[in-house]
Amino acid sequence: MVDQIKTLDDYKKAYKNSIENPEDFWEKQADSFKWYKKWENVLDWNFEEPNIKWFEGGKLNITENCLDRHLETRGEKTALLWVSNEPDGEDKTFTYQELYQEVNKFANGLKSKGIKKGDRVVFYMPMVPELMIGMLACARIGAIHSIVFAGFSSQALADRVKDAQAKMIICSDYNKRGAKNIQVKSVVDNAIKMDCNSVETVVVHKNTGGDIEWNDKLDVFLTDLTDGVEEYCKPEVMDAEDPLFILYTSGSTGKPKGVVHTTGGYMIYTAYTFKNVFQYQEDDIYWCTADIGWITGHSYITYGPLLEGATTMMFEGIPTYPDAGRFWEIVEKYKVNQFYTAPTAIRALMAKGDKFVEKYDLSSLKVLGSVGEPINEEAWMWYFEKVGKRAIPIVDTWWQTETGGIMISPLPLITDMRPTFASYPLPGIQTILVDTEGNLIEDNNVEGLLCIKHPWPGILRTTWGDHNRCRQTYFSAFPELYFTGDAARRDEDGRYRIIGRVDDVLNVSGHRIGTAEVENAINETFGVVESAVVGYPHSIKGQGIYAFVITKGQINDEVEFKRLIESTVRTEIGPIAKPDIIQIVSGLPKTRSGKIMRRILRKIASGDMSNVGDISTLLNPEIVEEIKKKAPTM
Repeated sequence: MVDQIKTLDDYKKAYKNSIENPEDFWEKQADSFKWYKKWENVLDWNFEEPNIKWFEGGKLNITENCLDRHLETRGEKTALLWVSNEPDGEDKTFTYQELYQEVNKFANGLKSKGIKKGDRVVFYMPMVPELMIGMLACARIGAIHSIVFAGFSSQALADRVKDAQAKMIICSDYNKRGAKNIQVKSVVDNAIKMDCNSVETVVVHKNTGGDIEWNDKLDVFLTDLTDGVEEYCKPEVMDAEDPLFILYTSGSTGKPKGVVHTTGGYMIYTAYTFKNVFQYQEDDIYWCTADIGWITGHSYITYGPLLEGATTMMFEGIPTYPDAGRFWEIVEKYKVNQFYTAPTAIRALMAKGDKFVEKYDLSSLKVLGSVGEPINEEAWMWYFEKVGKRAIPIVDTWWQTETGGIMISPLPLITDMRPTFASYPLPGIQTILVDTEGNLIEDNNVEGLLCIKHPWPGILRTTWGDHNRCRQTYFSAFPELYFTGDAARRDEDGRYRIIGRVDDVLNVSGHRIGTAEVENAINETFGVVESAVVGYPHSIKGQGIYAFVITKGQINDEVEFKRLIESTVRTEIGPIAKPDIIQIVSGLPKTRSGKIMRRILRKIASGDMSNVGDISTLLNPEIVEEIKKKAPTM
């Protein structure tokens, strides 16, 4: 097992050692895993090309470290605890021994269809155990998994399948989500018709048994691949730098980027960060509410927990079904110790009222986590007071699909917490702030562009099929630096607060103002549920501030309500941050992971109603037209 930090002194020593002797530090963590052959070189890197190699020449299989090595001591321990969409549904548990057997059978089923090392397999599935089992089965045989959230459109799915040149798609018939029964196979069928010529097989999991169309040339049921199959599959020998998975993330140009993570470094980094950020102990029950279609689900539902022999939970449903107490009912039922969710979910539950939290016993909780976007102060305080009873630490984690794992976070009961601050970099993460010219900003109490000056094991290696795009996106802004794309503030004690994406930082009359900062202030206003702020061209200020605001109910006097918002912002930040335009909206355009698509809002704010770009992958594409219709004439 990797090292676990237990005291503030441990953290300071580990951080100092990781910065002064990074290769020694990470080599020590790597030594705790099973390798067929040790590496010849710990690290070879440059950020110019970029060319980054960790544990070069090392041979391993990540599933042996997730499963096989636990069998002797943890074979009967629960590895996966799956919670059904329905409160009265049948939840499932898999011991490490059972999960091992299921993964091996699935792997043999994949091989029977000609899947081999290096082939790409796309998953388009709901949060069912077969998704986790399938991704591990791919890793078992060296196939590269690429999981697409089962809510994207046929076009979005087809784009990813074609980019990866996937040989197989694995899906379900339907997806049970809240009160809805959502078609999944039909989305895949439509995607296949969009010139997905590389696909040879579509594997279908009978999730509901609903009616589906069938193509005898392509389609096969998952049970036909796995029933009666041998329960052992010899793991493929992988090089540390062999690709483990491709995960697509939206690009500013519209074309998704296939972020590539490799086997050895990603394994070590996810295990280390999981164990330390969540302070996991042997008998804890850990629950991350993310979907495995996102990087959070890869790193902190599947790989990180299993590498450390944890009990990890998967939840099929949504936080508000059948009511807003569902999360807390599950916490009470299974005595969850670590709970990791998104600010979007926290705000949604906060808006439903405290009664849904207060009726449940949450005394088992030891750590609360936040992931996906900077959490505003009101939501942080509600989470701390109502869920954590002012006694449980919150780890407000900052990281990205591209980083593979958590980069900046408090360590519970070890480092301090400050609301809205992701806090301190983890060991091995050399964060710096630079100005727009790339000059190092050394002082505290400053703002700048967040960069990282030395590689960590979980860093992306390339973007699939287009290495130059990787270089241009992450390594071209400043020589020999990884540019995160985020602006950040560093306080007097060295804690970091993520202000927002660089294109979400406004320049109002020469003042740099983070959209997250303004949103945080607006959200303090009584009656506001959520807001999104963007800049728009202003003839005097350069950029004006345009705020889209969701309210808790009908506003009787909009003029007075907007004055109240302006007053709150003036109080929280100052007159310079007062929104020039406030539009009351019923919703905001969001991705399936809950991130607000500010690109669309910027177009609307600038008056460019005719060209908002592709909205097919939004959770709620219909909201765009509603916002456009109600936008004030500029």
